[in-house]
Amino acid sequence: MTHPCELCERDGGLLVWRSDKLRVIRAVGDAQSTDHPAFYRVVWQAHVAEWPDLPPPDRSHLMQAVAKVETVLRAALQPTKVNLASLGNVVPHLHWHVIARFDWDARWPAPVWAPAAREVTGAAARLAVPLDVLDAQVAGALEGFRPSA
Repeated sequence: MTHPCELCERDGGLLVWRSDKLRVIRAVGDAQSTDHPAFYRVVWQAHVAEWPDLPPPDRSHLMQAVAKVETVLRAALQPTKVNLASLGNVVPHLHWHVIARFDWDARWPAPVWAPAAREVTGAAARLAVPLDVLDAQVAGALEGFRPSA
């Protein structure tokens, strides 16, 4: 029995930008995204579960997109750190988590998946720019972004 693929059926969060090869979403609706509101994912559109299965030019394209998202987060928010992670244990889509971290966030300095170390209310309001503006900046940085020849 095959199980439906969550990232084929849904965007996996709030869609910020999409191309034929990949999409960028902002995570919404869980404790990590509430406590870490500038939590983005760069998701490869096709079913490719493991990094070596992606052809080298596509690997480069994916990482360039990750770098563009990170660059926007650093410029717009001046976070304490940006975490990058590629876990993909559940879905057969390569994807990178790009997460702006702050020394005031609920889990700092532990990973965003660790138990909260402190209660932080209104995390999104503490960001230097509103999330809709940040989403637009991420989308703008990717506008016209196409694979290298």
